[in-house]
Amino acid sequence: MPNFETRLTREMIESYTASGDWGGKTFFDHLSERARRHPDREVLYDRGQRITYGGLCEAVDRVAGRLQALGIGRGDVVTVQVPNWIAFACVFFAVERIGGIANKINPDFRRAEVDYILRFSESRAYVCPSSFRGFDYLEMIAALRGDLPDLQHVCVVDGPGREGVVPLAGAIDGSEPAPPLDPVRAGANEVYRMAFTSGTTGNPKAVLHSHNTTLPTAIYKNEDLAIGEDDAILIYLPVGLNWGYLALLQTILAGCRAVLLDRFSAAAALRLIEDERVTFIPTAPASIIAMLNEPGLENYDLSSLRIVMSGGASCPLETIREFQARMRCDFTELYGMLETGFHTYTRPGDDPERVSGTCGLPQKSLGVRLIDESGNDVGEGEEGEVAAKGPSVHLGYAKNREANAALFTEDGWFRTGDMGAFDERGNLKIVGRNKEMVNRGGKKFHPREIEEILYTHPKVLHAAIIGIEDRRLGERNCLCLIPRSGDKPELQEFVELLRDQVATYKLPEVLEIFEAFPFTPTGKVQRHELARMIAERKAG
Repeated sequence: MPNFETRLTREMIESYTASGDWGGKTFFDHLSERARRHPDREVLYDRGQRITYGGLCEAVDRVAGRLQALGIGRGDVVTVQVPNWIAFACVFFAVERIGGIANKINPDFRRAEVDYILRFSESRAYVCPSSFRGFDYLEMIAALRGDLPDLQHVCVVDGPGREGVVPLAGAIDGSEPAPPLDPVRAGANEVYRMAFTSGTTGNPKAVLHSHNTTLPTAIYKNEDLAIGEDDAILIYLPVGLNWGYLALLQTILAGCRAVLLDRFSAAAALRLIEDERVTFIPTAPASIIAMLNEPGLENYDLSSLRIVMSGGASCPLETIREFQARMRCDFTELYGMLETGFHTYTRPGDDPERVSGTCGLPQKSLGVRLIDESGNDVGEGEEGEVAAKGPSVHLGYAKNREANAALFTEDGWFRTGDMGAFDERGNLKIVGRNKEMVNRGGKKFHPREIEEILYTHPKVLHAAIIGIEDRRLGERNCLCLIPRSGDKPELQEFVELLRDQVATYKLPEVLEIFEAFPFTPTGKVQRHELARMIAERKAG
């Protein structure tokens, strides 16, 4: 069982408790309270299936009993790689009931990513579907399992499973009796979830959160957006990623319902908005553009929509104007991250013309500063690194003292790695990133994890993945390559090399051949120079 050191201090607990931001409630306290108040109210819909608050509470406890019977308990990490299905909520929320730590990961992740995450987190159990989007998860984990000494159990949420795989479908839908549960009560300041984010050194970093660092960001956003019991939230953002997961929490905390979509298409989303009377959508600009480009958009009844919140990349003003003309609801923009929750966002009623290009004001109780390399505030009107401090800031990176020391200032401000500026109204504008992340349609990754696999290809001499400008996605993945002498590589052979090893959004989409790379004196590739050279090629 791992023992994760955190940055939590007595002073933090006293300060945030005194301010009212932190308390003694855990997430399941909120869920069970909702179930007592309105057990028969629908909470989740997916693929034609519906579940009530009371039914969800019962399913969570059945799954928890099943996991506990396997010997999984307090402090054990359970990695959950499940799409936007009701099963995700049943499993993820069950881990709290046995005192474990739930680790959610993107269903798009493949062998290289899953192997690293399971190994680093010392996961005791791994939960997945049998297959999704044509990918066999059980086959993948069977190939990895022998080299993962901490992994004791593999569970599958659909179907009977295979040899050595524990089926959970009966516990989820109640068709099979579950072992009795002996609930484990964990404190609101204990680590109850973790998630991995790409880091500046290439390997993902494990972010640790407690109930108290998680719940405020969802509670305050519900307040700011007036999300209540009558709302219906369409969640097609993966619940295995932070924003989709937090939208799921917002649903429970507000006492409303969520409509889960596991495979986004503009037509499917528009149909659900109409059929399920959706009122709120968290999204990325690429999905908005897809809906605006959908033939027959005007034929859908979208009158229920109240708010759409866009994040992950700045949405062009022209797209916002078209959206408001054709979909007619409040449009807001958000800046957030796994480490801080919902960081800043514009509010309903803001004039998009005035706040365009910004990501709004800070969330309640979250302090935001712009600092220089020494951690000092920059001058008024100047650009600086965005730093955050508040009740929703994470408890640190697991087993990574170097990153904690580098990314937290001595007085506890978290360095986001993003460069920003404030406008005259105090709205934050992100002006760039001082790191090398690629941000494709709001899904971020570090190039090095892809490059290390590319270097195994016999035609590669030097390889660099960079983001190049794309109007729809913000950035597209470009493979810059110096081939070995005499070789004539094609893009598709590198896509095939990577396809089953990394998430699809990390696959190269463009290939640019170089004779030489621009390097720094210390031998690092100057990625911004590569981007400039490619832009010049296209312009010429």
